[in-house]
Amino acid sequence: MKRLNLLLILLLTLTFSCKKEEIDIPLESENYEVKRAAATFPETFEGGTKTSYTAGNCSLGSGTWYFNNALIGTSSSDRKTGSKSARIQSSGSIQMNFNNYFAVNFVTISHAKYGTTSNSSWQLLYSIDGGTTWIQTGSTITTTSTSLTSTTFTLNLTTPARFKIQKLSGSGILNIDNFLIDEVGEDPTRDNNMALGNPSGAITNVVNSTNYLLVKTQYTLSYNSQRGGPNWVSWHLSSAWKGPAPRCDCFNLDSQLPSTFFRASSSSYTGSGFDRGHMCPSEDRDGSSTDNSATFLMSNILPQAPNNNQITWNNFEAYCRTLLNQGNEIYIISGGVGSGGTGSNGGVTTTISNGQITVPQSMWKIALVIPIGSNDVTRVTNTTRVISILTPNNQTVSSQPWWSYRTSVDQIEALTGYDFLSNVPVDIQTQIESVTDNVVI
Repeated sequence: MKRLNLLLILLLTLTFSCKKEEIDIPLESENYEVKRAAATFPETFEGGTKTSYTAGNCSLGSGTWYFNNALIGTSSSDRKTGSKSARIQSSGSIQMNFNNYFAVNFVTISHAKYGTTSNSSWQLLYSIDGGTTWIQTGSTITTTSTSLTSTTFTLNLTTPARFKIQKLSGSGILNIDNFLIDEVGEDPTRDNNMALGNPSGAITNVVNSTNYLLVKTQYTLSYNSQRGGPNWVSWHLSSAWKGPAPRCDCFNLDSQLPSTFFRASSSSYTGSGFDRGHMCPSEDRDGSSTDNSATFLMSNILPQAPNNNQITWNNFEAYCRTLLNQGNEIYIISGGVGSGGTGSNGGVTTTISNGQITVPQSMWKIALVIPIGSNDVTRVTNTTRVISILTPNNQTVSSQPWWSYRTSVDQIEALTGYDFLSNVPVDIQTQIESVTDNVVI
């Protein structure tokens, strides 16, 4: 009898376990799918591999897509912002196998002709019934350029939907890249300036004069009293920080620094041959006069060769701001390394202001680019774009464009001894810190 009871209990346990598995809810009915769709656009096609036009599924950063007469192109004839883009021939198509669950304002798509093929016509369609029926939105588009061009489709959808790009018949071959879904409510915000981590482990302690943490509304920095300037400055950039405030040109010492520290003034740079070079730029903080004037505090300044500050460095700053118009927000960290730069007076200068301010040998900057959204660090993936530059602090630096000075985060870490992006999961850090950005500018 005991054996029979035990057998019955075992059978009931197995039955209960099977029933638990049977009631699992499909992913598209769970919050998991909602979060994944919202967190991983724009789709850049960098995370997938599909080398033939044969119809089949392709796993991408945003989810699984179905490719028909389409592949992931990586050749020099494929038009792309990274190393990959989608390529569609004949009357092929690419479509999402999952729904976006947020209300959609608009969809923006980059497109171009593959190689020297003829023009291509195509449509954007959406489905609100899981892909059973498709509805065209906007006009039919004819792609005529061999350079990527962006087209925006206004939808104002309030129901879950998936999207499809349908190429119409013809001999042309079409490249598609940077598929951006703009969700209602995903407005840019002002976020934590040090969300990616504290690179040097700086603390707010007067004893820590070479690595003193200084937190401001506009940016966060590690101050080094022995070098007379910041070790690094970290800030968040989105269009929420932008506005009509004029440049104040009001350089001033930073009274927030302890009185026992060396505090540079505007006159500390007089006659030195070096510019008062902003780390967090004035134009990144023109949302108000208060924000703008904060960038002119000398704790945010390092000695920069004029041709670096006014040309190379400035051009990279301007490029970063153009990324805001593409639906992005950026986390930026910058600083200097080494000693001995060449300014407009010629020769190598190691210090200015009677030895109180060290002139960096090189300047570095790291910019991590993500689509507008919330919970930013959790949305960093192993395909997130990171642009790092290392520029010599001299007058010949401008003989090359800023993008020729791109390097990896790993290289800057090796030079500075800092640990960047420390709040990002280690496996993702390892991937994105080892890569040198190669997007064609």
